[in-house]
Amino acid sequence: MNNDHQQGRADWVIPELGFEEETERLRKAIADWLAGANAEMAEALSWQFLAGSKYFRPLTMFSCARAQTGEVAENVIRSAVALELFHNMTLVVDDILDRSDTRRGKATMHAKFGTLNALMTSGYMTAEAYRMMAEDAQAVRLLSELMTRLGAAECAQWRLRKQPLGVSDWRMLAQEDTGSMFEVAACLADRSGALRRFGRYLGMLYHACDDVSDVRGTDALGEGGGDEDIRDGILTLPAAIATLDPDVAAMFRDPAPSNYAALAAAFRAALPAAEAELDVIADQARAEAHRHADDPAPLLALVDRTRMLGYKV
Repeated sequence: MNNDHQQGRADWVIPELGFEEETERLRKAIADWLAGANAEMAEALSWQFLAGSKYFRPLTMFSCARAQTGEVAENVIRSAVALELFHNMTLVVDDILDRSDTRRGKATMHAKFGTLNALMTSGYMTAEAYRMMAEDAQAVRLLSELMTRLGAAECAQWRLRKQPLGVSDWRMLAQEDTGSMFEVAACLADRSGALRRFGRYLGMLYHACDDVSDVRGTDALGEGGGDEDIRDGILTLPAAIATLDPDVAAMFRDPAPSNYAALAAAFRAALPAAEAELDVIADQARAEAHRHADDPAPLLALVDRTRMLGYKV
């Protein structure tokens, strides 16, 4: 789950990767879509999309396109808009499940407009993404794959709450949760599928950096859900490592408020091992870039910036 208590910023990544112009094209395309949105949902949609975004999924698409063709064509921008619609749908649902009142420094959609409006608007975003890509059969298949994988991952994550599982289980959940979004992003940008595994590892790296930054308290990714993760018994990477200790595992199974502080301390103690796992995942992504990209440089730069997210404030 992704929550937000403060405004976290990752805007530094866009100029460092050299995608200012492509990001402006994306923002304009989103604004054009918003201008034609159904009047009943226009206010809620504007509230959601004008709150700002790190655009890491579109940046993944831009990097993959540049690595394979040297440019970001208009169909990549259009696909990036559709993926942003899917991503924001997941944020709305996450916020409802997590009972989060704020994200990116402002009220969440359900907090401001009510749960019914938020749920219906999230469905509207999904339908609009499909409508937008209706003439692109491959994109529709990829978005359908994403929806099925995200739904199954969400159910699995909640089913496995408060269970002290290991790093391999965390990897499975991260691969299907955040990993699937980045995997599909890579495939939307490079339709050959050659960068699918690169996207998977990049998404897992992003997910892991989120987990680590939550525990560190930097709020580097702007999602900062450490307290809620402890309350809900979510299997983060530090939790998967820390619960190898039987005493921590016992607290994790029954995360009462009285042991929140002890669990947080145990998760902080697991950070060095979690950082080592981040390095392993980053190296796996780099190996995929070298193996399958015509020009791996844009992908290597993206991996390096993603790895830094756990440290940036």
